[in-house]
Order: sequence, then C-alpha cells, then structure tokens
Amino acid sequence: MNTQDQLQATIELLVQKGKGILAADESSPTIAKRFDAIGVESTEEQRRRYRSLILETPNLGDYISGIILFEETLGQQTDDGTPLPELATRQGVVPGIKVDKGKGALVNAPGDEITQGLDGLEQRLEGYKAQGARFAKWRNVYHISDHTPSRLAIAANAEVLARYAAICQAQGIVPIVEPEVLMDGEHSIERCAAVSEAVLHELFHALHRHRVVLEHTLLKPSMVTPGKAHGERADPEEVARQTVRILRRTVPAALPSINFLSGGQTPEEATANLNAMNCLAPQPWELSFSYGRALQQPALQAWGGKPEQVAAAQAALYRRAQLNGAARHGEYVSSMESAGS
Repeated sequence: MNTQDQLQATIELLVQKGKGILAADESSPTIAKRFDAIGVESTEEQRRRYRSLILETPNLGDYISGIILFEETLGQQTDDGTPLPELATRQGVVPGIKVDKGKGALVNAPGDEITQGLDGLEQRLEGYKAQGARFAKWRNVYHISDHTPSRLAIAANAEVLARYAAICQAQGIVPIVEPEVLMDGEHSIERCAAVSEAVLHELFHALHRHRVVLEHTLLKPSMVTPGKAHGERADPEEVARQTVRILRRTVPAALPSINFLSGGQTPEEATANLNAMNCLAPQPWELSFSYGRALQQPALQAWGGKPEQVAAAQAALYRRAQLNGAARHGEYVSSMESAGS
C-alpha cells in the first residue's frame, strides 16, 4: 500500500458517523494532576493500569474510532502481554500518538508561546509507526489578552503546525492539527471568535503553502466560548452559532472532519455544545469530538485506583462515549445524563 492509500485508509477509519476520538495523551505532569485529584500516585505502573482499563473497555469501538496515546503508552502492554496499540486495533480503534514536545515562550512576543518538537520528528514517526501508530497530533496554544496573540505568534504557530503536518503525511501518518485558543481570561465570546478566525485563516494558508493534503488531515480546534473569567456564560446554541460561523469562513470543504477539543469544559457542557452544532444545517465536514478530560473524568472518578472499580470505570467511560455519539447526530438531550442507557 502506497503512502496515499495508507492515509486514505486511516482517514476512513477515523471519520465514521457517530464516532469520535479519545485523547489519552496526557503528559506525565498532566496525568499526575488527574491522579492527584482521585488520590492515586502517578507511577508508570498505575498509568499502565489506567490506560489498559481504557482500552479494555468492552465495545469501546462502538463510539470511539481513534485514541491518541502518550509516547510512554505506545510501548506498554496489558497484564497478558498484549501491546496497548494492538489492543486498540482489536477494539476497532485506530492508535495515534502525540508527537509535540511541549510549549515554551516565543522570542520577541511577550505572553505568546510556541510548540517545540520538529527536530528529529521524521525519525520519531518511523519508530511510532513501527509500534502501530497510524495518526499523530500536535498542539499549539494561543493566549487571549489585550495584546495576545500577536501577529507573530499567529504566523509562527501556523508555520509549525503546517511543517509538522507535511512531515506526517510524507510518512503515511494522518496529522491532527490542534490550534487551541485558550479559555483562560476575561474575554467575551466575540473576542474569542475574532482570534479563532485569525488563527484558522493563517493555519490553512500555511497548510496550503506546505502542500498538506487536506483530505488526509483532521482539525482539532477549540470551540468559540467566552473566557472562564468572563461574567456571562454562553448557552450551547450561542457557542454553536459562533463556532460554526467562524469555521465556515476559514475551513475548506476538503477537510473531512473537525474533531473539537473540550478545553476545560465539563463533560456535560462539551457534549451539549457539540450536539448544538450538529443540530444546525448540514456542514461540509463532519463535526465530531477529540475529548480528553470530558470523556475520561467520570471514569477516573469511578476508578479511584481500585482494581475492584475497573468495571464501573469502564461503564462510565462507555456511557460518556455513547452520549457524545448521540451528540454527533444532534440527538443528545440533557435528560439522557440521568438515564440508565
């Protein structure tokens, strides 16, 4: 199978009606915070047990088409010796990998950041592919304040995302580009919309310059919402209107799917907002999810590090995935949160 055929086969598996992507690629410091919240020490063995629990969830592939793994997880095994990427494949879930090396300050742009990790990426991708990864993810962040993000930050981050995506496709790896406009701050939903439009406009120009094939690319953006510290919250219908309006202005129809990040929303908020978008008129792309905490939080709380709670945690994860599957069709209603099935 040539590179283009590999990319097309992976896209077809990832972009399925009623399904989305589970982000389980938390860095070591991030998952340590998640574990601290439930009183579990973040050791390599505990992380292996937890991520095995996720991938061993019965019928996970009913609503999850792909899973983004952390580098450590890609090399781990279940108790019976099955490599975790192989277990994902058995579940009908495509294994993917987070490949960026984290963010740092952008020189000459106070308050802005840039993501690192392009050096040696081609060689790393060869190794990840040999371990079973078929897609990758790279996250850049944009801070909203009175002076950020600067034009320099918007341009530099777009260039990095495009270079990463081009390198991935050359290796037969589907790239997910994640330009996260952060929710932190007091900004209005209108300010978030303006920044999001500028970020996406620049990103797709950069992807075009680097000859990235959009049909073999996924976008993982943040939704358009007010800042966390803003005095007013937006209802799902308003989030949907503002988000889709910006997407229709900036995202070419060639892109097969937009898989939103949850970005600090509660599980219920993330599901309701996605549902509201799918209740609008048909769009040129699929509107799906690539949630981390908004999918995993109920499972983490149910598990609590206790072996006897594994089944309860898996049931909680499956239920959350099922609700987001309903939101993919615009069929979610809040009363489903308290229903048994």
